[in-house]
Amino acid sequence: MVRFSDRAKSIRPTGVRRMFDMASDDAIQFGLGEPDFQPPDIAVEAFTRAMQEGRNKYTTTAGLPSLRRKISEMWHHLVPSLDESNVCITMSGTNGLLDIFLAIVNPDDNVLIPEPYFPLYPPDVVICGGEPRLYPCRFDNGFVPTISDLEELVDENTVAILYNFPSNPTGGNVNENQRDQLVEFARSHDLWLITDEVYDRIVYDTPHVSFLGAGYDKMVMVQSFSKTFAMTGWRIGYLLSPDEELMQELTKMQYYVTACSNDAMQYAVLEALEKAPNYPEKMCQEFKERRNLICERLNSIPGVTCHVPTGAFYVFPKVEVPGMTSEEIAIKLLEGGVLCSPGTAFGKAGEGHLRFAYTIGRDDISRGMDRVEKVLRELRG
Repeated sequence: MVRFSDRAKSIRPTGVRRMFDMASDDAIQFGLGEPDFQPPDIAVEAFTRAMQEGRNKYTTTAGLPSLRRKISEMWHHLVPSLDESNVCITMSGTNGLLDIFLAIVNPDDNVLIPEPYFPLYPPDVVICGGEPRLYPCRFDNGFVPTISDLEELVDENTVAILYNFPSNPTGGNVNENQRDQLVEFARSHDLWLITDEVYDRIVYDTPHVSFLGAGYDKMVMVQSFSKTFAMTGWRIGYLLSPDEELMQELTKMQYYVTACSNDAMQYAVLEALEKAPNYPEKMCQEFKERRNLICERLNSIPGVTCHVPTGAFYVFPKVEVPGMTSEEIAIKLLEGGVLCSPGTAFGKAGEGHLRFAYTIGRDDISRGMDRVEKVLRELRG
């Protein structure tokens, strides 16, 4: 008799991937959050050179010391005391999240998770034996939680709260006052503060507001080079915390999850950080133009209301078609030649929304929005 764990059986495939698998080759792709840029040439060249020089071996679990030192220096404007001991290189931000939950979550503990959420958040908590408790991030509040909503969920078994700004899937973001209130909530309940800031270099209109250096050191930042340096397939990121004891535990978990990160790739990332540090800003300029275009087009369609994001490369509009769920609307759009994600792929609170990733060129966005408008007008009669 084949037997699988209750843990495995309780976790379902994500709705994002399911829609992607259903798409035809000629569908216009608003589905996956993957930049349509290539990594900096200098990083690709450094990767090749490192492999040719024999950088193809195991590394230390925490990662290349010179890369970790460079990363720590990048955050000295917020926490000047950081050094390489405060950084652990991971095989992606998602790998780092699992390390964190393995290090801090015991059975019967709960973790406060935003909803709508990045689809890996709740399953990672479950894998580690904990309970994900979902706090609402509502459209009418710019997808930022209220303290009153958080207070209703926290209890004596809550060990951590996870914040994600800029947000996937909503594009929501925080200002300094909102950030300070959320930090104070974590402090008042003595929670670990987990901040997922993988889109920190893709922000519009105002500078990025980080939870690092906000006066609370019981925290850890999840980071990745996937989005900001267009390295999604490279699978490399890092964890950073001012708490050195936590970093020791995270590095220990990293050893048992993946042992170490790719050797040659770490040299390539270091080269990019040193010689192409402004590469994310070049991408960001183009993403801002795309954001403006897609928001203008969506807000002109009857039944659609689109919040204008200030970070990441997603929009999460309300889409109203009487009698239809977000998944049913997404399938109709797919039949009309447009791949997007139903809001419920990011939790039940996503009902009534769709997610569009503007990681395609402006001409394709315009063609895609033509198709979206045609399908929605037909559905609404």
